[in-house]
Amino acid sequence: MMLKDIKSYFPILNQEINGHPLVYLDSAATSQKPIQVIEAVKNYYELDNSNVHRGVHSLGNRATDAYEGARDKVRKFINATSTKEIIFTRGTTTSINLVASGYARQNLKEGDEIVITYMEHHANLIPWQQAAKATGAVLKYIDLEADGTITLENVRKQITPNTKIVAMGMASNVMGSINPIKEVTQIAHENGAIMVVDAAQGAPHLRIDVQDLDCDFLAFSGHKMCAPTGIGVLYGKQAILENMEPVEFGGEMIDFVGLYDATWKELPWKFEGGTPIIAGAVGLGAAIDFLEEIGLDNIAAHEHALAAYAMDQLETIDGLVIYGPRDANKRCGLVTFNLDDVHPHDVATVLDMNGVAVRAGHHCAQPLMKWLNVSATARASFYVYNDEKDIDKLVAGLRTAKEYFNDVF
Repeated sequence: MMLKDIKSYFPILNQEINGHPLVYLDSAATSQKPIQVIEAVKNYYELDNSNVHRGVHSLGNRATDAYEGARDKVRKFINATSTKEIIFTRGTTTSINLVASGYARQNLKEGDEIVITYMEHHANLIPWQQAAKATGAVLKYIDLEADGTITLENVRKQITPNTKIVAMGMASNVMGSINPIKEVTQIAHENGAIMVVDAAQGAPHLRIDVQDLDCDFLAFSGHKMCAPTGIGVLYGKQAILENMEPVEFGGEMIDFVGLYDATWKELPWKFEGGTPIIAGAVGLGAAIDFLEEIGLDNIAAHEHALAAYAMDQLETIDGLVIYGPRDANKRCGLVTFNLDDVHPHDVATVLDMNGVAVRAGHHCAQPLMKWLNVSATARASFYVYNDEKDIDKLVAGLRTAKEYFNDVF
């Protein structure tokens, strides 16, 4: 599958917005879905729709095979050792909350440390705030460099023998900066801490090998990597998951129930209470097939090239400030910026009138906005279906916005 032909697989992109061909530059929020994923979900509902694991009829068996087959695709996608280490959730937020509730609150005590960074998405910040409040643990932050990156020197300053959990995004959803997860994991383990990785901005763009990273938990969402909304993954090392208690109780995750006690199924099902997200898992499996056919290395190279081109072109606009590392190889495929004194929402509105979709706001990263000394930013994020022509339209739209607001003010 050639990258130059990819856009044709995404039917939603074949439309006009406000009289202009759609240029979708908001994939960091959610990616569009290729026809292969749409058809996989459609076929499941048309042909195989049934609950999983419980029935012995043909539809139930086919649905179970599809659901568990998707789990094995995830296992291979991140190179986990066993499907027992792959838990399906509603998304990254649910996955991290599961760790914060099922592991952190059960293992932390007063004076223990949780270490994160200023760049974390709220989904990888608030659960640790709440776990710290509930247990008396101390929440600490790793300092950032001027370009929004972290150094291992600053990591070592914050991680101590009292640190029990280190949680970090694989890449910033605001600045795009890619973090040295493998090296940070090693430092965490040297101090007796576990490593939790938010891969929401990593899994769609970068090849992940959890055995090589040696992280203890890793979370990501399907909807940012061409899969449906409402499906996500929590990877956890089997030995740790075996010792954790579930946080949701009910059907599907039980083994035996008496009047006053119950026992749980084995991994991974003890963490999947209730009817699971079957169609979402089927769609995630199809999305993984799609991305693997393109090649994660090809995707990463394509996005690095687009980020470099975007920064080069954006820097030709007077009064535009770009946040994050200037080296495109140190960032994933997004560029966050502000234009003069124009509010990002106004910038995004003008761009939308020209058919260009970008994100504007605090991007669920308010502590990082405070660190950047801004209230909000605009963000253009790229994926497999974007090309340099899309960036040219972004730049043209920004020039239009600049001219408009200069005339107004």
